Amino acid sequence: MRLPSGRSRTLAVLCAAVLAGSALAGCGSDDDDKDPSASGDPGGQITLSVGLFGSFGFEEAGLYKEYEALHPNIKIKQNATQKEEVYWPALQTRLGGGGDLDDIQGIEVGRIVDVANNQADKWLDLNTLGAQTQTAEYLGWKSKAATTPDGKVLALGTDIGPMAICYRTDLFQQAGLPTGRDELAQRWSTWEGYLDVGRQFAAKAPKGSAYMDSVTGMYNAMIGQQQTFYYDASGKLIYDTNPAVQNAFNLSAKAAQDGLSAKLVQFQTDWDQAFAKGGFATVSCPSWMIGYIKEKAGDATQGKWDVAAAPGATGNWGGSYLAIPKGAKHAKEAYELLTWLTAKEQQVKLFEKRGSFPSRTTAISQVAGTTDPYFNNAPIGQIFSKSAEAMPAQTLGVRDNDVKVAIQNALNAVEAQGVKPDDAWKDAKASVKAALG
Repeated sequence: MRLPSGRSRTLAVLCAAVLAGSALAGCGSDDDDKDPSASGDPGGQITLSVGLFGSFGFEEAGLYKEYEALHPNIKIKQNATQKEEVYWPALQTRLGGGGDLDDIQGIEVGRIVDVANNQADKWLDLNTLGAQTQTAEYLGWKSKAATTPDGKVLALGTDIGPMAICYRTDLFQQAGLPTGRDELAQRWSTWEGYLDVGRQFAAKAPKGSAYMDSVTGMYNAMIGQQQTFYYDASGKLIYDTNPAVQNAFNLSAKAAQDGLSAKLVQFQTDWDQAFAKGGFATVSCPSWMIGYIKEKAGDATQGKWDVAAAPGATGNWGGSYLAIPKGAKHAKEAYELLTWLTAKEQQVKLFEKRGSFPSRTTAISQVAGTTDPYFNNAPIGQIFSKSAEAMPAQTLGVRDNDVKVAIQNALNAVEAQGVKPDDAWKDAKASVKAALG
């Protein structure tokens, strides 16, 4: 991941879309206290701190403990912030001289182009530690996005966020709708079809259950299917003239006006709680959302969730990277941990345990047959692999996440406050202008 600020494979996430990607990824609490042993002790013990946003799944999948067992001189401390849009500004302050940086920092896919184009002086070139042997294993667009124009590799990828729809079969059944994943995928092969199913659900919805969690999830899924969205290939900001962005906004706003959502803000406490309470029947579901649902919905809903192909059967929301700030005290040890966490074997484990879809091609080929008993034995490997195969190589911009957050806030206003879509769009444009200066 990431759990996206918005994917958020974000993230969060990629909890970005990415990520973005971004993402794709449970969430720990903010923790600004660094371990006093971070600089090592006379006995050779080294504490490596990992700063993340959302839920990358490393801790939950047992990877830290596994690494510590393999390296008895290493202790790993994770410092996690729930929301990427809180994590990133704080990280920028630290990079600007505020100190308190972690040995490894997570970066959402919606930020990676800004890092590669504008922050090369703040991050270690991983080529100096051997990254040349790593990048060839990645999807081409994944490694390219973290590479500077002069060839420095500033980060290695964790996951990507291919798309599906996760849904509650018991709530569909109560509303008199079919529950088979193949039939539903046919019914909602387009986003208009997805809303048609939603209107049928709303007509006979169980008490307390909405069709979807939030229209911002639907919006991010739609944007994730586009090759070009907020910036064009030349780096020009085009979101306000891009028909794909306008269509995604308009259709999402229509869903809000039709009363199809639970009016929840993703990655807030009430959204988390609604997974277990049956507050909604569907959620736009990048692969990293699989682990998040398991955590928040709990054992009581095991077997009641299922996964079907998303409208359009492709898309990417979220996905993340790991990087090492310049001046890291334990750069060598941090790089060894970073490459281990992003290695093929760990990417496969993370998908099998958490749903975080691999970004290394060598790992992707190993997960196609994965099923998930929590999701009614859904063939998640097949569903997400097909989505990834059809995924366009996206044009990423330097301030993608800032644009995304502004539009999400506007849609939240339509959804929760009844703001007219035209007025909300104007507010979004004003917010983007303010954020980008």
